Amino acid sequence: MQIFKNIKSLQYFLAEERQKKRSVGLVPTMGALHEGHLKLLNQSQKENDITVCSIYVNPAQFNNTDDLKKYPRDLDHDQFLLEKQACDVLFSPSDKEMYPEGNLNGIKLGFGKLEQVLEGKFRPGHFSGVGIILSKLFHIVNSDKAYFGQKDLQQCSVVRKLIEELFFSTQLVIVPTVRENNGLAMSSRNTRLSEKGKDLAANLYHAITKVKNLIEEGEKIEVARQAGISTLKEQPKIRQEYFEVIDKRDFTTAADITPKSEIAVCVAAFVEEVRLIDNVLVFS
Repeated sequence: MQIFKNIKSLQYFLAEERQKKRSVGLVPTMGALHEGHLKLLNQSQKENDITVCSIYVNPAQFNNTDDLKKYPRDLDHDQFLLEKQACDVLFSPSDKEMYPEGNLNGIKLGFGKLEQVLEGKFRPGHFSGVGIILSKLFHIVNSDKAYFGQKDLQQCSVVRKLIEELFFSTQLVIVPTVRENNGLAMSSRNTRLSEKGKDLAANLYHAITKVKNLIEEGEKIEVARQAGISTLKEQPKIRQEYFEVIDKRDFTTAADITPKSEIAVCVAAFVEEVRLIDNVLVFS
């Protein structure tokens, strides 16, 4: 596995690979790798000649400095997993490399309504930071495809808009969420949970799945949503932030079922003071 910390050296290496007509896949991560990330890598390896995994905890996308400080970091273990997976390239730059002027509050990106609902509403500035770092990575790597997990469903919509609006040649590939045996969506933040906390957090999946099943059985959306909310309220140690049924095309609230409905049930909640998100697609 080739390891790069410098942008120019990575670009030089990739330019040589492209001269050999090799396709490039990008898996952008913030480290603390788990089976979900490895599934993204595996998908990229199947579809590309070269796979680049980036590991960078991007400070510009954290609206909570405490969350940034507590974000799990274990580059040595991540490198071990990538080598075991036979990843071609690891790009792990420093803050100075990615933000040479040291200014995290310079350029801002806007994503319209996506910034006003769910993650955008509760994490102001988050998607601007995501858009900036991905713009940098797309420019640096210039990959044919980039791989993201469905768990970050709203982020996937942000990435799609970013690619469309800024004319990046990268193709977005969304890979289904990978889950623990109890249903808990795999996340780097899960490392901050105790074993009891992980079992408790699995209730997020059970609640949104209940809503999905009720809607698919013909129940009205709002009735189903309230049933999901009530299910989580039975767990007083879970602090709900939002619980919504949305049209995943624009993330507006879904009110009725139509033949063209593309619906998702989305939740964010705190377990042991760790913020977790999850979603399931309805009629899928």
